Amino acid sequence: MARRKPFVEDSENHERWLISYADFITLLFAFFVVMYAVSVVNVGKYKVLSDALGDAFGGRGAATTTNTAIEVEALPLSNIIARKRAEAARRDRERLDLLARRLNSVLAPLVNSGKVRVTQTARGVTVEINASVLFDEGDAGLTGNARETLGTVASLLKDDTHAIEVEGHTDTTPIANAAFPSNWELSAVRASSVVRLFVESGVQEGRLAAVGRGANQPIAPNDDPIGRARNRRVAVTILSGS
Repeated sequence: MARRKPFVEDSENHERWLISYADFITLLFAFFVVMYAVSVVNVGKYKVLSDALGDAFGGRGAATTTNTAIEVEALPLSNIIARKRAEAARRDRERLDLLARRLNSVLAPLVNSGKVRVTQTARGVTVEINASVLFDEGDAGLTGNARETLGTVASLLKDDTHAIEVEGHTDTTPIANAAFPSNWELSAVRASSVVRLFVESGVQEGRLAAVGRGANQPIAPNDDPIGRARNRRVAVTILSGS
């Protein structure tokens, strides 16, 4: 009678879980690689990743490149700021161009007679008014006609937002009396008189500044009456915002 072989119980393999664990880690690694590739969209990197995944999971070409990949060119912050400033400066110039045309229109009689001049520069729009239109000789009080003229100017400026600088200018003829010890005081008080009328006409006070220049910025020679008359003036400048 044949002898039976002793029963030997199969030993249990305690390391089988390593296979599943290794597969899980591999898939997890592949998942994070895909997520990183998607977060940084680049056509070249996308193709490399596609080919690699194709080799690993069933041959090349398993993933095909489509036109859905988009490369976004990030503009430097300085370029964006420069573009915004350029656009704001363009709009500001357009507003000042329109304001200059309106001032020329409402002051046309005085412009045509040479008493008023409207000019536009990079600094802004300047309305230069001869002192004879605004004041009596040696005085800083506005005449009745001056109030009407400046009121017309103020009506165009009160709804605007630009800062306004009012400058008083004199000729070189000395003045010395109880009211004005020198041309400095005369030019400054004349500028202040114009500013005060603008405020009374509805122009916001915080936009205004009065400056006395005396005889230091002539626009004509002071050696003849015509030149001295041209130098006695008030300049109202609507300052550019750019």
